[in-house]
Amino acid sequence: MKIVVGLGNPGAQYANTPHSVGFEAVDAIAAKIGASWELKKAFNALLAKGTFAGGQVLLVKPQTFMNLSGESVAPAVKYNNATAADLLVIQDDIDLPAGRIRVKKGGSCGGHNGVRNIIERLGTQSFTRLKLGVGKDRSDVVAHVLGKFDPKTRATMDKVVAAAVEASESVLSQGPDRAMNAWNGWEPK
Repeated sequence: MKIVVGLGNPGAQYANTPHSVGFEAVDAIAAKIGASWELKKAFNALLAKGTFAGGQVLLVKPQTFMNLSGESVAPAVKYNNATAADLLVIQDDIDLPAGRIRVKKGGSCGGHNGVRNIIERLGTQSFTRLKLGVGKDRSDVVAHVLGKFDPKTRATMDKVVAAAVEASESVLSQGPDRAMNAWNGWEPK
């Protein structure tokens, strides 16, 4: 079973913010495959199961706050007898302009605290990430990632979230290398 994790912060106050686009992406995957979310207290996460990209997939939305995402992800991976190779994490990335997508295999957290915590809890960096560019306000990064999207950026991010569904399908069905060739450098039209 493949596991696709969308990173975000729980609660309505964090909807429509850069830090929660990972949640939006897995919500879009769940909608596409007709999967329903169910709270699993043992993982402190919302989970949904279905068939996606030609196989069984578990979708995960940690209900910890972003910086503790690994507290939900590591137990879900272990419980499902999965490995880091079965894991795709969809995250926001302030170092990519809003509207860009990048597939990345392994490596450091790149300053993303949610990914840092997943690496710490899994004990490995060897999982694929789908990074969704949200841009950066260098004067106040925290206010930027927790602030609401303006209407123009929201329209761009709607296209990015839709593309993230296709990019996720590409990662799971064709592997991260082919997905990188297809998606790194993608921009919304």
